[in-house]
Amino acid sequence: MEIRTQRMILRHWREADLVPFRALGVNPGVMEFFPATLSAAESDALAHQLMAAFAKSGWGMWAVELPGQAPFIGTVGLKVPAVPLPCSPCVEVAWRLDRDHWGKGLATEAAQAVLDYGFSQLGLAEIVSFTALPNVRSKAVMERLGMQPDGEFDHPALPEGHWLRRHALYRKKAP
Repeated sequence: MEIRTQRMILRHWREADLVPFRALGVNPGVMEFFPATLSAAESDALAHQLMAAFAKSGWGMWAVELPGQAPFIGTVGLKVPAVPLPCSPCVEVAWRLDRDHWGKGLATEAAQAVLDYGFSQLGLAEIVSFTALPNVRSKAVMERLGMQPDGEFDHPALPEGHWLRRHALYRKKAP
């Protein structure tokens, strides 16, 4: 299952995607609002987890390709959060793109296509997104997507006092 946008292809993962995905996981700019960067083994395990989830349900976190420019620039898609959150049960739209491709509207374009897919093909009534409060870039993407802020919460996977623990929650209802 592929999703095509004006500039991108959102597609199934390939083994060749593992190396550029590792590069995202060690990039301190890309990982700034995650608890830690990822080792190669952690990155590969996450990629294989994303591949397995996709194979199981037919949807998930797609690999993002810029045809004729870059075979892999990151991942955008839908997932069920790994830990219970105040908005659970829920489906989240999420993204992680190579920093070289930030500021070009690619995250918004890809996430909009994923939202459209979630509402029209999966019949979801609502899709959420969330990020650490300091992550103003991701909050801006959520707002460009027409998602509505719905308060804050402490992310249960992060310890008390962690600078990223407090998260903003955004929601979008099906049209």
